[in-house]
Parts: sequence; structure tokens; C-alpha cells
Amino acid sequence: MPPGLAVALVVVAAVALAMAALAWVGRRARRTGSAGQALAAAMAAYDEAMHVTAFEAYVEARREDERGTAAVAPADDL
Repeated sequence: MPPGLAVALVVVAAVALAMAALAWVGRRARRTGSAGQALAAAMAAYDEAMHVTAFEAYVEARREDERGTAAVAPADDL
């Protein structure tokens, strides 16, 4: 076997192994939900730089989540 072919096979095998490992990590992260907050924060940083209105919508959605639902005030029976 020529030495160039052996090197090419090793490189192809390493790339295939790396792709399989990343696919496994991605599947596990989606299944456990551990990537949700990190991905949301990364996209918010990107949106802040590239899409100002999208970032403003993200900030407003976070504020709404923090506020929660408003309690119903009792009616004044005068």
C-alpha cells in the first residue's frame, strides 16, 4: 500500500470518527435538553450584533417570562 493512501485512509477515518462523536453529543444534548439555554444565549448574542429587532424581541420575551402572569385584581363593587 502506498504511503499516501495510508495517510488518506487515516484522515478519512479520523474525520468519520469526529463526525460520529459530534452526532452522538448532539443527539444526547437534544434528548436531555442541556443545550437549550446555551443555544438561546448564543443566538441572542448573534441577533444582538446582526439583527437588532430580533434581539429586542428576545429581550422582551425574557422580560415577559420573568414577570409571569398578572394576577386578576378583585372587582370594586361600589
